[in-house]
Amino acid sequence: MPALPEDGDYVTIAQLVQPPTVPASGDPSREKVKRVDPFMFGQRYLEEGTDIFKYNAWDHVDTDDDYKAYAELQYSKQRDNPASDFHKNLYNSNPAKFWDRFYKNHNQNFFKDRKWLQQEFPILAEVTKKDAGPKVVLEVGAGAGNTAFPLVKNNENEEFIVHACDYSKNAVKVMRESEDYNEKYVRADVWDVTAQGEDSLPPGLGEGSVDVIILIFIISALAPNQWDAALQNVYRLLKPGGYVLFRDYGRGDLAQVRFKKERFLDENFYCRGDGTRVYFFDDEELRNIWGRWTPEKGLQLDDPAKQDNEEKQDGDEKEPIQSTEIPENGFEVINLAKDQRLLVNRQKKLKMYRCWLQARFRKRVAGDQLEDNTPEKLAKDIETTL
Repeated sequence: MPALPEDGDYVTIAQLVQPPTVPASGDPSREKVKRVDPFMFGQRYLEEGTDIFKYNAWDHVDTDDDYKAYAELQYSKQRDNPASDFHKNLYNSNPAKFWDRFYKNHNQNFFKDRKWLQQEFPILAEVTKKDAGPKVVLEVGAGAGNTAFPLVKNNENEEFIVHACDYSKNAVKVMRESEDYNEKYVRADVWDVTAQGEDSLPPGLGEGSVDVIILIFIISALAPNQWDAALQNVYRLLKPGGYVLFRDYGRGDLAQVRFKKERFLDENFYCRGDGTRVYFFDDEELRNIWGRWTPEKGLQLDDPAKQDNEEKQDGDEKEPIQSTEIPENGFEVINLAKDQRLLVNRQKKLKMYRCWLQARFRKRVAGDQLEDNTPEKLAKDIETTL
């Protein structure tokens, strides 16, 4: 197949791409294998000889080389035609204003409930079980309540509450006006996860008071220079051993490739047509952000390879220093996986690559070692929570 046209519109590109396939297994039941590991993201593989339009989506599909080359060309064009300094300041100075407008234009019925959350993150099933005891969940960027309300509907724990916070006052208004809003189990408040000073914590929550924090497509809405403040507040709110449940946009996602002129704010950081912002993460970058952050030093984003190079002198290799000290980072990376899927529009014959990152982080307990994250241990944990 010839290279994809550099200036082709995305509909044309989505029709021409040839997604990679895997060898045929000869097992027709493979597409319906029971999912055990929440980070498996399904088992519907695009096999050789399979009709690509048989289903609406395929799991674990990497992008083909021609598409990767096309995407890099699009990124280059985006960099060459960035947003003006005026618009960069406009979008970055008051992002809540654009989310307010977004929720003013879209009522609650516009959004779909995230019924998949308890499957992706079994701990949410645990904290809502009958007699689970006092459990506090905080959702950051709660929007119209499409995470909070499904959790409450499935809740059997009389001592469970979810604090649903958003920095858009219109989003909070939508939640509070919902027929499902019951302050016994859900409380909606305006709060900015990057806030500092007196308003740095949500109403009704103190330091070390939260069992689980949900961050679904939230950190991507922040500018990179806001990440440190967000992690600081998340760390302060979590109990020792508390969990962060994370899902966000991955680099190379359809949405990133499609951005046109004057939407580029910074590397991998864009503004949409409605003025809201979005960042696209690399999996190793995300591992560094959460795995190397410390309460004392904040983000440690320098490339670890840089230090290795500095230790080499006169061409001599130095043995890496082995440390027996417990790492001082604030969070353990329990799971971090890339969810790559191929979505299909059968009517228009479109093939669209999507990429998300999903992770589970834990606030380190003082003096605690890293969890056992072997596949055997994870499989055992999952079996006991499903």
